[in-house]
Order: sequence, then C-alpha cells, then structure tokens
Amino acid sequence: MDNETIQQFLDEHDYDIRKTHNGRWIDQKCTMDVVCLVSDCIVEYTSEKNDKSFTVNDIWYNDYTVDNVQQIFSKPDPTRKASNEYDKYFGQPIKLLDAAGVIHGEKSGHGYVYTIVNEEILEYISFRERNSYNFLCLYIEKVLKDSSLYRAFEYFFKLQDKNSFKELKDTYTAFTIRNTPINGATECGRIFTKVLNPLACKYKKCGTERGRLSKNIITQDMIMYNQRNWRDILSEKPKDMTREEYERTIPKPSEDYMTTYRINRAKRNLRRFNDKYRAGMTEISDERHNVDLATQMHHIFPASEYPTIADYVENLIALTPTQHFSYAHPNNNTQYIDRAYQYLCLLAKTGSIRENLLGDKDVPIIYDFYLYQTVLSTGLESDEFFDVKEMDFEGLLNKIEKYY
Repeated sequence: MDNETIQQFLDEHDYDIRKTHNGRWIDQKCTMDVVCLVSDCIVEYTSEKNDKSFTVNDIWYNDYTVDNVQQIFSKPDPTRKASNEYDKYFGQPIKLLDAAGVIHGEKSGHGYVYTIVNEEILEYISFRERNSYNFLCLYIEKVLKDSSLYRAFEYFFKLQDKNSFKELKDTYTAFTIRNTPINGATECGRIFTKVLNPLACKYKKCGTERGRLSKNIITQDMIMYNQRNWRDILSEKPKDMTREEYERTIPKPSEDYMTTYRINRAKRNLRRFNDKYRAGMTEISDERHNVDLATQMHHIFPASEYPTIADYVENLIALTPTQHFSYAHPNNNTQYIDRAYQYLCLLAKTGSIRENLLGDKDVPIIYDFYLYQTVLSTGLESDEFFDVKEMDFEGLLNKIEKYY
C-alpha cells in the first residue's frame, strides 16, 4: 500500500476537532509499536470471524494478545489483573483507529462493540512498525490540517527554538481545552508529545522531551513505547565506574521477546498472504514439490547471523517442508544454509517482490523495494545494492549474481 492510497482514505474523512470535539483522537499509549501490536491482535482475533466485530475485552483476553503483551511489555497477565494500565493500553489505540475511521464503534451496554471498516488499512498498520509509523504521521497531519493547527507546527519546525516551542505547546493546549472535554494543561501536554514527536521524527527536527524542547532531533527509538530508559538506569551508576563498565553489569533479558514477536509476526503475515493470494504455493517453482503446500517460512539469510533483518518479510520465503529441510537446510540441519539454494531463493524472492510491487493492483502490497535492498546489502555485506534505481529488479539480479 502506498501513501497515495492511505491519503485517499484519510481525505474521505473530516477530522476537524472543532467539529468532532474528540480530544482522544490520539493518546498517550498511541505509539507506533503499540498501535501496530494492537492492530495485529485485532487482525488475529477477527481472522476467523465472518462479522469482524469485537470489544476491547475480546482483544484483551485473547490468548494471542495475552502471550505477546506479557512477554514484550513485561506486564502482569491481563486475565488475572484488570488494571487501568491495560485498559489504556488496548483502549487508546482502538479509540484512535475508531477516530480515524479504520474501525467503527457502537455503544453497547457499558462499553463499545467495534467492527472493521477498512480491513486493508488495518492489515497495513498491523504488518510492521514502519507501516504503523507511516500511517500515524499521515493521520496526525490530516487532523492538524482539518483543525487549522498545522501552520503552528510548520512554524515551530522552521524556527526550532524555545520560544516557538512554547508558543506551539500553548496553542495546542488552549485549542484542546477550548474544543474538547479535556480541561487540564498536564493532560494536554502528555498528548501533545504523541502529536509532535512522530512529525519531528519524520522531518528530522527537534521535538519535545520531558515537557521541554528536545536537545536533539527526534529519532524512531525515542517514539517507541517499549524503550529502555537509559537515563534512569545510568542515574544509579556508582561514581567510581565508567558508563561502559556499568552498562556491562546491567543484567540483560534472557530473550528479546519483541524481536521474537516480530519474527513470528512476519512469518505469519507472509504465510497468510501466500495462502490467500498464491493458493499456498511455494515461491520456488519445482515440479517435484508443486503438489505440496508451502507451510515453511524460511529465512534466506539466517536470523541468528543477521538479526537486524530477521523480522523483514523481504528476508522470508515460502517453501514446502521438503524444500526447507532437504534443500535450504541440507540433512535437516537448520544451523547450515546451502549457498546454492540460497541463490535460488534470492532469484525467486526477487520475482515475488517484483510481482507484488508491479503486478495485480487488486493484491495488497506487502513488500518494500528499499527494505529488500537493505536485506541484500546486509546479507551479502555490500552497499552496492543501494546504487540500484528504484524498481530496477534486473539491476538487483545482476548484482546478486556476482556473489554466487
């Protein structure tokens, strides 16, 4: 899905806060990773349902959600402790999706029943954090423009000083109090961060940090919910130890649950796409195995050796069990990759990505040319793949061939 399609969807809606009076069109928990994960949980829960309806509690108590949220965000089991934090964690992103028109909520008893309005947009947001971030930026800009607030943000991005920051924050706070039920400056400030910083990151500008103008340009790691607060950790550093020495003493988690979740999500997304739009066929055409379904989502470049691209769907290929365990991993040894078969995988993957990006317009786009360049550059340890022009698949194939 390209930005034009998303923008077309957004342009069908009037998000003017002066008309909607919705102060919760975005909220504190609506970071790109949380919105992505909650959207993924909705897609997973509704995938087997015909009516595509759900409540917050349906998503909250779903086994898939419980397992992932517990591990990733180190929170108590939501089925055992119905905390206010969990209510915000699921409720706020769902309210955002409702305000954006991706889903629609109807009052039912003490809560709301939601239905999916635009499944394609929801699946796009759920696919990976990069997609969620892209949607959030376009959505935030549309709300601000509809509400005649965007020029104030443009002015701040141009000047980038303390005075323009204070002016912007005061303008946003006064506007919110005047047009929504939110009546406290502190609450406005918390939400203001989630409005400003994604755009600051997009345009490589300073934003807000701890209620003040940030000293540095806002980066994506700063707008994630699940980031380690190194400032708090390092505040406990003994004075007679260097920062590097102290960091080595900080216990690391036994497993990176977020990475594991992202890898599993990528595999599940590729299999879902392959089953729906390619009839479950293998991506490597082979008469001996065309009768078998492609149930194995294989890493072309091993996750253990290349962790930075382990959750890229561009680094995964759908294979049959025989292709996976007999050819890609000879003798069923998953610690070993057959280099000749890796080459065949790259040829086939290049074809799959080309077909998805340039083929049937009715099939949703799940790949990204730049991210495939990143996969090739990382896996083959060469920056020359970035020299290839956008959508020049022949150029990619010519460079791939040099390495085999």
